[in-house]
Amino acid sequence: MPGKLSTHVLDLTTGRPAAGLRIELHRHAPGAAPTLIKTDVTNADGRTDAPLLNAEEITAGSYELIFDVAAYFVSRGIASPFLDRVPVRFAIVDASAGYHVPLLVTPWAYSTYRGS
Repeated sequence: MPGKLSTHVLDLTTGRPAAGLRIELHRHAPGAAPTLIKTDVTNADGRTDAPLLNAEEITAGSYELIFDVAAYFVSRGIASPFLDRVPVRFAIVDASAGYHVPLLVTPWAYSTYRGS
């Protein structure tokens, strides 16, 4: 399987995919400020339409996904969500592997893991 990075966001308040949630992908290099690589918005299935990094783009290193959960929940009528922007920092060690970073989220809590 060629390397790639993908994500999936589930809104646990509704039990449905989080459509329309803005995501930023940053790369962290030692001794340098984080670099914004890309921004995207989740589709009706709570996923991005294409991998965040495909086989030609993925390299080993430290990355961070920032999920704009406050704007997502405010747009759905929750006036004061506790969470604002959820950062998930992780390492890609093997650029030929698939990395999937799901986010399970409510306005008050979140969970993530390395999926397949």
